[in-house]
Amino acid sequence: MQFPNIDPILVHIGPFAIRWYALAYVAGILLGWRYATGLLRNKKLWTNRPAPFSPEQMDDLILWIALGVILGGRLGHVIFYTPAMIWQNPIGIVKVWEGGMSFHGGVIGVSIAMIAFAWRNKLDLLRMADVVCAAYPIGHFLGRIANFINGELWGRPTDLPWGMVFCNEQIVKTYGYCPAGSMPRHPSQLYEAAFEGLILFLILRWATHVAKLGNRRGVIVGVFLVFYALFRIAIENVREPDVGMPNFPFGLTMGMILSIPMIFGGAFLIWRGMREPMPAALPAEEAPLAGQPAPKQA
Repeated sequence: MQFPNIDPILVHIGPFAIRWYALAYVAGILLGWRYATGLLRNKKLWTNRPAPFSPEQMDDLILWIALGVILGGRLGHVIFYTPAMIWQNPIGIVKVWEGGMSFHGGVIGVSIAMIAFAWRNKLDLLRMADVVCAAYPIGHFLGRIANFINGELWGRPTDLPWGMVFCNEQIVKTYGYCPAGSMPRHPSQLYEAAFEGLILFLILRWATHVAKLGNRRGVIVGVFLVFYALFRIAIENVREPDVGMPNFPFGLTMGMILSIPMIFGGAFLIWRGMREPMPAALPAEEAPLAGQPAPKQA
């Protein structure tokens, strides 16, 4: 299959270019924000504990998360995958519109932002993270689709029928040649969009709406960490390692190395949350959101 000739720039407005990659981040943050707000407002999900914070607080938190995603994702990419950029092309660090964001760096950036927000607003960090993690796959799905449109993060060579030659006019225009060569490769960006985006979202949707795991502190975070890491490690086997990465032992890649601790951390959070005593069911009348005063008794 030939990679389609998709222009990574949606439209030019004067000297400015609106890229699919940037739109994916904006849309992912906005849709994730609205989805998380819907979770907080849906009182059927909070049968044993009130919602961890209010929709109004979510409106404030999304700004902190956006900053954490952009700064953490970009710095993580530079530190984990292209450290030579620090001394060879430091101005390139700020060119986020050219691509190059690390999921694991974004997780660190968002974690720091949420820790600061929880401390400032006296909120339960784990329960707050449960809501954020449930919404995250929306943005990840869009981001991987944008990676595909950019013709980047392609997979290893394959002879499978859906193998794709990542070479078109736009790639030649950008690089002067086709970095992926002329051999068919796994469209690993679409694998990640499907598993780390869509399927992970459905798993977390089951956790929030069917199992009602939002009533257990940190379990949804644990489910997110474990399944993301398992999917990422599996797909790393068919994803081409980033240029400049060393040959790690046992066939490991940087993505695998960064994901393995997520499995252990997530498993611990699931174990801890499921062992923690569950509070008694809330009364039939709807409980207030966290941070809001309880209704007066008649």
